[in-house]
Amino acid sequence: MIPGDTRALVHGVITAVRDVADAVIVPRFRQLAAYQIKSKTTPGDVVTVADEESERLLGPRLKSLLEGSRVIGEESAFADPTLFDLLQGTDPVWIVDPIDGTANFVNGVAQFAVIVALVHGGETKMGWIYEPLEGRTLWAEKGKGAWRTGPMALGAAPGHRPNHQQVRTPPASGRLKDMVASMHNKDLNALRGKFARNIRLGSAAHDYWSLAEGRSQVLAYRKLKPWDHAAGLLIHEEAGGYNRLLSGERYDPTRREQTGLLCTPTEAIWREIKEMVKDVAYPRPS
Repeated sequence: MIPGDTRALVHGVITAVRDVADAVIVPRFRQLAAYQIKSKTTPGDVVTVADEESERLLGPRLKSLLEGSRVIGEESAFADPTLFDLLQGTDPVWIVDPIDGTANFVNGVAQFAVIVALVHGGETKMGWIYEPLEGRTLWAEKGKGAWRTGPMALGAAPGHRPNHQQVRTPPASGRLKDMVASMHNKDLNALRGKFARNIRLGSAAHDYWSLAEGRSQVLAYRKLKPWDHAAGLLIHEEAGGYNRLLSGERYDPTRREQTGLLCTPTEAIWREIKEMVKDVAYPRPS
């Protein structure tokens, strides 16, 4: 069971992710040898020794923080898709993306992160996005808001209360032509030119961080994997944003076949955009 007072859990995850990132991710940034990089499904879908070691080290650390919990990592699930079945069980499950934005990491672009989500009872209870180069964490707990924790808080003495700053998505103007969008769904090409500009960050973690802090206002994805989206969607919602599948349903991290996601600052803006692409429909997830 997830404890009622989750402060120790929050800090424990941040500490574990920081320790692992400092040990195996940061030292390899712009230092990878060719033999430390390999393709998974396509030449652009890469994994590195840093991804693999990060996931291997994080699993035991996370399980030790919550008795009876299980772990699903992106790389382990790629090797053994039956691990998804853990999400249908009764145990709390940690979902780990050991490096989100691996292509950026490989190419020396400083936009990558570690993502951790805690799922229980069919919903995401907590989520963390950690920036290894900055030492910052964006995290949220369901029903308790979204927060940003800076690197200095992590070096504090035992018993010191970390400096958590609440994050609230700034109000949007309401006009699409003033908004910044990050569109990852070619089925929504009807929206092309409707926004002030479109950005491509190469990292779902940074997409959600940008949304939460108001540097972008609209985000759309077609394919949805839980390690990319479970934590970020909770953070966006707890920061005050609105997100739904294009079917109108909430994202469910325990369902494998979900398609079409739209995130906006408000429900009204979501409905306005949905009306513009009403001919785009996907089967409801089973």
